[in-house]
Amino acid sequence: MKTVEIFNILNNIFPADTACSFDNVGFLVGDRTAEISGILTVLDCDMAAIKKAVELGCNLIVTHHPIIFNPLKTVTEESVVYAAIKNGISVISMHTNLDVGAGGVNDCLCKAVGFKNIKTHIAPDGYGLRIAQIEPCDCETLAKRFKSALNSEIKYVKTNRPIKTVLVCSGSGGDFVGEAVNVGADALLTADVKHNFFIDAANAGIALFDAGHYSTEDVVTEPLAEIIRSNITADITVHTFHPNFINWA
Repeated sequence: MKTVEIFNILNNIFPADTACSFDNVGFLVGDRTAEISGILTVLDCDMAAIKKAVELGCNLIVTHHPIIFNPLKTVTEESVVYAAIKNGISVISMHTNLDVGAGGVNDCLCKAVGFKNIKTHIAPDGYGLRIAQIEPCDCETLAKRFKSALNSEIKYVKTNRPIKTVLVCSGSGGDFVGEAVNVGADALLTADVKHNFFIDAANAGIALFDAGHYSTEDVVTEPLAEIIRSNITADITVHTFHPNFINWA
């Protein structure tokens, strides 16, 4: 089975043309015609992922975050792109198209925290968020639930009303506070929240939970591997890798 065939499978499920205009997704590095020796799914293609792929005998890495996002001016020996090419590793990245697609990151995040009554909400910018209806609870209870489910420290601002409706955006979604208010949500679950968005949420009287970028998105790594496994008939092993280098004092 060739590397491009995996891209075609994923692109059929999470079409590249559904990614945000600023994004860079698809088959980004490598040889489309190479026969696959093994596949590794990981949130980021960094040096640790390259090393793990080499150890496992994988010549295809499938990531969420693009290995190339901003234009490259050099590709030298210290770069991840150079390391991938040197080791004969191809890289496919499925980013915002994987965020918004059915069974993608936002759905995986909802499942991870136990949300069941979920609907897709298309924001004015076209981004596919999720709205979850939950049993009414207070902020502290929900924060503890997120911490346990995602194994992450949680930053949040409170609301005094019971939380019944949660707008969900994996990764950096603090700027959807206004959208949470517009749809009548009691809370927004996301990550990478800037200080001003916490203030906006407090002023609007809604809860805002920052569960960390890694924790809200690495939830897709295992399901992504399973999607690949279930769509191939070739005898190819699909591995997963969960490196997280962020530490808290």
